[in-house]
Parts: sequence; C-alpha cells; structure tokens
Amino acid sequence: MAATGALSTPVQAGDALPVVGSLVAGKTIGTAARSSEVFDPATGAVTKLVAHADEATVDSAVQLAIAAWKADWRDAPQKSRFAVLMRLRELLLAHRQELIDSIVSEHGKSLADAEGEFDRSVDGLDSVFSFPVSLQGGFAGQTSRGIDTRSVPHPLGVVTTITPGNFPLMIPLWSAAAALACGNAVIHKPSPRVPSAAVLLAELIHEAGVPAAIYGVVHGDSETVDALLDHRGVAAVSFVGSTPVAQHVYARGCAAGKRVQAMGGAKNHVVVMPDCDLQFTADSIAAGAFGSAGQRCMAVTLAVAVGQVADDLRDEVATRARAVRVGPGRQPECEMGPVASRASQQRIVDLIATGEQEGAEIVVDGRPLAKQRDGFFVGPTVLDGVRPGMAIYDDEIFGPVLGIVRVASLAEAIEVIDQNPYGNGASIFTGSGAAARTFERQVDVGMVGVNIPVPVPVNSFSTGGWKASVFGAHGLLGPEAFRFFTRQKMVTTRWPDTGSASMGMAFNPGT
Repeated sequence: MAATGALSTPVQAGDALPVVGSLVAGKTIGTAARSSEVFDPATGAVTKLVAHADEATVDSAVQLAIAAWKADWRDAPQKSRFAVLMRLRELLLAHRQELIDSIVSEHGKSLADAEGEFDRSVDGLDSVFSFPVSLQGGFAGQTSRGIDTRSVPHPLGVVTTITPGNFPLMIPLWSAAAALACGNAVIHKPSPRVPSAAVLLAELIHEAGVPAAIYGVVHGDSETVDALLDHRGVAAVSFVGSTPVAQHVYARGCAAGKRVQAMGGAKNHVVVMPDCDLQFTADSIAAGAFGSAGQRCMAVTLAVAVGQVADDLRDEVATRARAVRVGPGRQPECEMGPVASRASQQRIVDLIATGEQEGAEIVVDGRPLAKQRDGFFVGPTVLDGVRPGMAIYDDEIFGPVLGIVRVASLAEAIEVIDQNPYGNGASIFTGSGAAARTFERQVDVGMVGVNIPVPVPVNSFSTGGWKASVFGAHGLLGPEAFRFFTRQKMVTTRWPDTGSASMGMAFNPGT
C-alpha cells in the first residue's frame, strides 16, 4: 500500500469526526462502535476517534502476517531487507514535516521537541544498518573428525510492539527497524492517544517494499493488548510504558510462552556536587526536567544536591523554570507544550499538592497555568526538601516537576539512588574525575551520565534500565535488539567419505 502523503482514509462516524482504524494487510479496519477520543492537548478539543481492534481483528492481523512471513519474508535475502530499510529512510525524510505535525497535534510537543524526536528516530533506523554483519552467526570447523558446527540467527516469526504515547514515532520506528532487519513480521499496537504517526509510518514501511501483511497496526486498549499477548501466533513482545503495565505484559506474555522485553517507569536522579559548574548544571537540569513537559522515561525528576551546593542550585534552577516559555507546540517561540491528557494534568496537579502536604516546599508552582490556559497545561514546577517516602519522590510523575533532595555526601547520594525501586538512569555533575568514577562504578542503574542530564547512549549501543524499570530481556537498539529479535539455531554437519555410520552417539569427540 503506497503512502499518499496523508493518513489512510478514515471511516466517518456519525458526528463527522474521522475514525482512525487499524491497518491490516494494507486495509483500514474499524468503526466508531468501540473507540476512544483523540485530543489536541494544546486546546483540549477532540480531533478524531480511534477505533479499537477486537479479538477477531487481532487474529486476522496475526494470521495474515504468519502466512506472509512463511511465504516470503523469512527467506528474503539480507540485501533485500537492507534495500527496503534504505528506501524507508528516504521516505521518512520526504515526509518529515507531516510526521512532525502529527506529533505536535496529538502529543502536544513543541516544534523543536518534535523535530528532535524525528531526528533521533532516523538515527535509530541508521543504527540497524549493521545487521548484515551483526547477524552473521558463528562457525567452528573440525569440531570433531569430519564435523563442523555453526550457529545461525533465525527470525522469530510474528512479533508485536506495544509503544507509549510520549514518542509516537521514535520508539515504533526503533522497534520496527530492528525487528524487520532481523526478518520478522510485526504487529504494532500504538497508544490510542497518538494513533496517526503509527499509521503513516506503516504506510511508508509498505511503500518502501515491506509486504503489507508483514507490518500491521492494531489500535486499542488493554483488551487489544491482551489479545496480542494471548495469541499463539505471536512469538515475542516488545513493550515500553509504565511499570505496572510492564509487569502485566511481562507476566502474561511469559505465561503464554513468549519472549518478552518490557520497559517500565523511572525516577531519574541527578547528583550535583559542590565542585560542579553551577550555571551549566542548572541549564542541563532544567532542560532534562522540563523538556517535552517532563514526559520522557529519562526525564530528570530528582536533583540530589550534595552539601552546600543545594541553596545555590535551588535558586538557579528556579530562575530557569520561571523563564521557560510554555504554550501550544505550534508556536515557534514555544519551549514546552502541554502534557498529553486531562488525566495526566490532574494527576500532576494532585501530586504537587500532596508533595506540599507531606512537607516539601514549592519553590516554583506550575499549577496556576492549568487554570489560565485551555488544553492540558502544567507549568514547570520545583519542590525543595523532597525525601524518600513522599509521593512526589516515590511515584513516577511524568510531568514538568523537579524535586530537590538534600544529602550530605556522595556516598549518601548513591545510597538514596540505590534504595529507589527504579533503575533507569542517573547522572552526576562534578569537576572531579574521582567522584565521577566512583559514581559510575557504584550506582545501581542501567544508564549513567557524567555532566549529561539525560544519559541515553548513541543508538549503536543498547538502551534500557535495571530493577523495576525493565522486565525480561531488553535493548531496543544495538546488539541486544538483534539478540532479542532472533534465536540461534545450532547446525552440526558431517559428510562421511564412506557412507558408514556409527552405532554410538551421533557426536563422538573420540572419533
């Protein structure tokens, strides 16, 4: 199915709102019978409906994908898959503005933030172009007399990717690129809040040369997710979202015999040492905390100030928080847009209030913005005196809220981080190589930054946290992604000269 420069022609509901349907074997499926609303977060207006796929639609998507995979895609030459992904890159660049507009209109990101997501998405696609080398397998000759042994990476079959609303393009593309490069078929289940980028991406994947049944999109809620988790034809599940849902996906997927990677939530700490470059540190923390309205799994949520730096850090970060230009993402001067939904807005406002009730001091209060603007806005917020045990510390806020935690030493800072149940990422700002090295080696998280607020590595490395931030095998990109989306087949061969066979074990090292 060729991309037309617009989304698939939607079914029209009775109230004239367009309905975004699932894309199964290149055909749009779905009505308004079971659907949810899609909002423009900057205005609060409903812009369309997204039709939720029922069990029959999920089954059809999986069965068609299995048939197409067996018929051709699993045996497609590597050079053919490489050419398809190269063509996809060209198509993404050609549709750059359309994809960015979709992100802004359905997620609410600022233009600059949406442009950054697009660029990082393409970087992720570029990182999989090593797959002809990465999937070479291994070989050992003459492992016994006349016997050779080799390992061959094989695709899994049909895999499903379940992606969050905060990156409508980046995470779906990262998952699709790795899975398709490995020779799998993919059924993508995006967040129903941001359905349009997923459909356009699927259309571009088809136009690039991937058979329509090999890459499908099914929209929906927990019912749709469970149908995918339970389906016998789905071999593996890649999930990114909140920790409670990640736990559900991991448990149910594993119970159904699937390979599962489930990435969950985070509480990312940034340790600030007294010897840091304070201006640089405050700029970095503000960017990490308030960029994308704090709706990143790697957002800076807690600044752990060591010793006497706390008061100065508080003042510097507060000054920057007050200066952030908040508004509709389409405005060129906008630095921070709204949060994704009314429910998210209310939850963030309630957590700020709870933080104050539990003893934290509100230094910068973003709640008034929720009443002053249409849409789902919350202004940058800074709280001081935050401690473990407070809801504002313990819960993943997923909004533009920064808590300042005061500790006496680097050892205490590391202890605070290690006691937290999440382990996605943590950073340190310091001028001391010794402090940085101690932090890097001792802190119990999966991604570590030194003088970097958001320590996500370049895409040729794997991304992923530890502890309650991930369940099962993980790694969206890099070598771990290739390992996740393939399984090793071990082949042992003998070509006897005489045609005789031993009555002993088939493999006898003594012969």
